[in-house]
Amino acid sequence: MNPNKLHDNLSMPACTIIPVLEYADIVAAISWLTNTFGFSERWRAGKHRAQLSFEDGAIAISEANPDKPIPRSTILVRIKNVSAHCEHAQTRGAEILRPPSNFPYGERQYSVRDIGGHVWTFSQTIADVTPEEWGGVSANL
Repeated sequence: MNPNKLHDNLSMPACTIIPVLEYADIVAAISWLTNTFGFSERWRAGKHRAQLSFEDGAIAISEANPDKPIPRSTILVRIKNVSAHCEHAQTRGAEILRPPSNFPYGERQYSVRDIGGHVWTFSQTIADVTPEEWGGVSANL
């Protein structure tokens, strides 16, 4: 057995990083994220925790502590068609913060706020660009 390989577990997605976002109402969040962004529900534990997938990625959502403010997160998701995704989200009543725009680093992106106040940026690759071409610096790997 390879000690560096992650073990399979039907309760966990195959991706390596899984953000956990808090929502006041898990059931409403699941409905909104699946209907507006196209996530799929993987599993749910009562009304306090769930896991959703999107292509080869995943998020976990958990019930917020009513005695503490909900920490807001910003999440970047790579997709194939930003314009169509934005239009779909907009028809579902999503608050578009920044409409689809092209950026010099080779991405077309839009940003939207979800029902829990989290900001999502959806990004479509439109060109293969080195960081130096837009003013960045590649790491010396």
